[in-house]
Amino acid sequence: MTDQSTSVLCPALFLSAPSSGEGKTTITAALACYFTTQGKVVRVFKTGPDYLDPQILAQASGQDVEQLDLWMAGDKYCQQKLFEAAQTADLILVEGAMGMFDGDPSSADLAARFNIPIAIVMNVKGMAQTAAALAVGMANYRDDVKVAGLIANNCGTERHAELIRDALPKNLPLLATLARDPEVALPERHLGLVQADEVRDELEQRFTLGAQWIKGPLAEPNAIIDLPEAVEFFSAEIAPVAPLLVGKRIAIAKDAAFSFIYDANLRLLQEMGAELVFFSPLFDQQLPEADALWLPGGYPELHAKALSENKAIKEQIKRFHQLGKPILAECGGFLYCLEDLTDLDDQVYPMSAVIAGHGAMRGKRGCQGMQTAMLPEGAVQAHAHHRSRSHATPEPIAYGKRQRHPAPGEAIYREQGLTASYLHLFFASNPEAIAAIFSGQYESKTD
Repeated sequence: MTDQSTSVLCPALFLSAPSSGEGKTTITAALACYFTTQGKVVRVFKTGPDYLDPQILAQASGQDVEQLDLWMAGDKYCQQKLFEAAQTADLILVEGAMGMFDGDPSSADLAARFNIPIAIVMNVKGMAQTAAALAVGMANYRDDVKVAGLIANNCGTERHAELIRDALPKNLPLLATLARDPEVALPERHLGLVQADEVRDELEQRFTLGAQWIKGPLAEPNAIIDLPEAVEFFSAEIAPVAPLLVGKRIAIAKDAAFSFIYDANLRLLQEMGAELVFFSPLFDQQLPEADALWLPGGYPELHAKALSENKAIKEQIKRFHQLGKPILAECGGFLYCLEDLTDLDDQVYPMSAVIAGHGAMRGKRGCQGMQTAMLPEGAVQAHAHHRSRSHATPEPIAYGKRQRHPAPGEAIYREQGLTASYLHLFFASNPEAIAAIFSGQYESKTD
């Protein structure tokens, strides 16, 4: 191990795939559970702006899971988080997003930047030697990417595994051949995986099965269940944030309807001096005493009836807004601020009516992608991911700036102290702007 003030060595593996749906999260969770049960400290990271996978990976590893994204969080931020994890971890796992080369920056970009070897996860059902051909193509597509080998998921028999193994070159080993097992796969819904808190006991059973699965009868000897090679991680020496929220108490909605919260966002608010208090719009009858309010995203459409029936908390949030206090409402929180919400069964439920407009779910059609929130206080990196629409809303004060497309992004609304949008903000990309929003030092449409 080298000088920990500047760099540290830690075994690390990046799990990527040709596409979404190949089994990356299932296998990452299984590996995290396996090594954790061996007494190892496993730190898991998730590529990109994902809320649901980190919840599951955190339960599997028993450790907080950070999102890493070179565009959203920045190079230095990602470098520092990996460095901090490497100081205490026995193993670092990074789960990629979408396909290995998809997006800008891609999973391959992140792995190459930090020299982390990639294990290609591939669903090999319905193919044999072709799986090897695809893996070889991915491994040789870029010179700066180091591929450790292939994990063949949904492998039917030992003969199936042998065909793939024999077709691979010696410098691209078969790390694991995992048998088909629906009991290990993770439950899903319309925006992705089910939230971990909803199925905690079921997940524990699947993690246990997953840990056994990766060393089952088709497991490759001395491959995936051995620690990978060590990677050197370097300190980015990021300066601490200014105490811009000292004395501010922020009430945060957090329950089954509102759970799309980056731990990094919570941590930043605390580092800036804010006191955080949580409440449930589903069950609580009293809004906590607070200087500001944060309504994050989540699944309000799945709990629209319960949210509509809790009239006490809706009235208190509306009163909070009428007093001109700061409110940040993101995606699901924005829907909750509208007059009503039509759920997936076309039932219409009254919401808090903090802002004019109506929200409605629209099946599998939606919007997703990276955007910059062009706020009056400054640009904040963000992303959109929703399967709903809003209409009859006020005139926006701004729009998100799409990462690569010239068309306007998500609308951003501001009325009195309310800042609302479909965008999910990554606070660390502009702490000063976030502090201005929560302290009320912003430009209001009604000023």
